[in-house]
Amino acid sequence: MSTPDPPGAEPAFSPGDLAVDHALARLSGGVRFLLDVTPVDVDEVRDAYLSGEIAEPEFTYRDLETDPDVLAAELAQIDPATVENTTLGALLRAKHREMELQLEMLRARGTPDFLQMSVELYGAVSPALYEKAGALLLTVDPPAAGEGRLDAEEFRDLAEQELDHYRELDPDIGLHVEIRDDVSGVLCEGTTLLISAHSSIDSRRAFALLQHEIGTHLITQVNGSRQPVTVLGTGLAGYDETQEGLAVLAEVAVGGLTPARLRQLAARVVVVHDLLAGAGFTECHERLVEAGLPSGGAFTTVMRVFRSGGLTKDAIYLRGLVDLLAHLAGGGALQPFYLGKFALTDLPLIEDLAESGLIHAPHVLPRFLDLPGTTQRLAEAAAADDLTQLTRGEAA
Repeated sequence: MSTPDPPGAEPAFSPGDLAVDHALARLSGGVRFLLDVTPVDVDEVRDAYLSGEIAEPEFTYRDLETDPDVLAAELAQIDPATVENTTLGALLRAKHREMELQLEMLRARGTPDFLQMSVELYGAVSPALYEKAGALLLTVDPPAAGEGRLDAEEFRDLAEQELDHYRELDPDIGLHVEIRDDVSGVLCEGTTLLISAHSSIDSRRAFALLQHEIGTHLITQVNGSRQPVTVLGTGLAGYDETQEGLAVLAEVAVGGLTPARLRQLAARVVVVHDLLAGAGFTECHERLVEAGLPSGGAFTTVMRVFRSGGLTKDAIYLRGLVDLLAHLAGGGALQPFYLGKFALTDLPLIEDLAESGLIHAPHVLPRFLDLPGTTQRLAEAAAADDLTQLTRGEAA
């Protein structure tokens, strides 16, 4: 017999509601979406392209670990319409629809359908965002030569030191760092920070990158997975835009958003826009190089957008940042976004669950929130009338 809730307390989620949540979270956590749509041979193709050996890049992708049809059959067995809690039901139905779309995209890798579904999942580029990005691309100074670079092992050591802070708070936090030769750049998968074995990271960007990946992506994963609503760990529908905006805001908070980084974010928006307008890989690459981006960096930016047939996700970094700055400028708080992974538009629903006691306070908060200068930088960022005011030429 279950114990009744104390007088005045909100009832907990029913076992059936939690079963739907847990099933969606398990399935979502098993889909390696970004890994599966990203090439495994970026460095080799980049070298061949920049040396003129090939005119148009063709990439190789990893075999899918699980057949999308099998995953779709499992997803079809999960019925969010049975969820009794109205708020949770709305959130889980949206997540179910998003997962159906992601699985369709995995089936469509390398076809025109992939790009169409990517627009449905991540959106296109609004005229206002394109205008803002185009202006940044032309007005922000080209990056100066870096003072030093970190290889994969050196950056891993810094990441381990960053994780040690959270391990002291919770020895069972379960976060890891791994160097892989089949990933591009630095990214998170579940509770693991993945670093490309070929990484070369500007030392001035290293601390900000750690706050982006660990202080945002991994910490929200930890917090979300420990909520009664465990899908908050893998991410509710549409969480990516707010999550990436939050991660870039972490770079701002520690004074690590450099002009070069802001140009990179603007360049991603421009390439997504140009791809949707019909531009090819080389045309997009040439535009970025003419704007002053290094040829190798420009290649990586274009590759990210063109991968698997066209992934419009990269437009969300700048868009998410702009929306969160508006949220802060309007008096909104930042801390609720560490409850888990969710979209800004779902904040009222998440706050409703929190106020009802159905989800609890974050298990841990990013350590950068307590660093000197963070509060002032965030306040100045929220008040800025020009995104270039968010950058600084030298890193802390």
